[in-house]
Amino acid sequence: MSQAQDPALHRKGLIITAIGGLALSFDIPLIRSAQGEVWSVLAARSLSTFLIAVAAWSIIRLLMKRPMVLIPGWAGLAAGVFYGITSVTFVLAVFNTTTANVAFLLAFTSMFAALLSWIFLGERPSKATLLTMAAMVCGVALIVQDGLESGNLFGDAMATCTAFVLASAITISRKSGADMGFVPLAAAILPGLFAVFMLPAGTLQIEQPGFILFNGLVMIPLAYWCLATGPRFLSAPEVGMFYLLETVSAPIWVWIIFTERPTNQTLVGGAILIAALLAHSLWQMRSKAKAAAMRAAAAGVAAG
Repeated sequence: MSQAQDPALHRKGLIITAIGGLALSFDIPLIRSAQGEVWSVLAARSLSTFLIAVAAWSIIRLLMKRPMVLIPGWAGLAAGVFYGITSVTFVLAVFNTTTANVAFLLAFTSMFAALLSWIFLGERPSKATLLTMAAMVCGVALIVQDGLESGNLFGDAMATCTAFVLASAITISRKSGADMGFVPLAAAILPGLFAVFMLPAGTLQIEQPGFILFNGLVMIPLAYWCLATGPRFLSAPEVGMFYLLETVSAPIWVWIIFTERPTNQTLVGGAILIAALLAHSLWQMRSKAKAAAMRAAAAGVAAG
């Protein structure tokens, strides 16, 4: 029985990825709370994440007393480059559009993952997945149109780019089957060095550095490790769906903390995205349960 078919491993994947999605939902509020210049925030966020990744990797190797690969081969390197790009596009999105727009557009990660898995892994989407994709396109269209009217087109484009590149990294992880837990954390060195090069006057400009350091040292490593480990046990679209936790939670945190209320059009578009993803998730859970029951029945007949 493969990992994807083992119910215990599937549950393990669901728990790990859910923790990652919830931790990631605090990313935008912590970035906003730091009150810093965009490249300063990106540099502090990325370099602190890289440092904690190397420290954790070294400690685990020492305790386990055996070699542990930080970047597993060419697949790990390719996924790392994609994760590095998402850090840049994500922070640019946060600074150039509303939190709700960023979070809702990132929900498209799961559908991009389904499309890429179809093209490169031969995992043909079901009719339900295709219908979900069509509904989500309508929701994204509403959000992007609102971004055009409000002057947030660049930020919306960066958020959409983040979703696509992130889905690419998830698909590579799924195809390789390797342990990618440390890849997005180690890859943080790439956007970190790029941001240092882009710093205005060569100095960090962050009013509340404690927030961004907590984000980079604790929340991002936890979120990325969980979400990068998920593809070992779940399909790429399933992993992408756990970004729905950030989609739902991040705008709420920002609404509470900064009183940044999304526009009505953005809320409608986001509601369409969330409803489509929830319906699709429930359908997948039902399908998996039915498939497991059929396999158990078949095994019972064979044993009899």
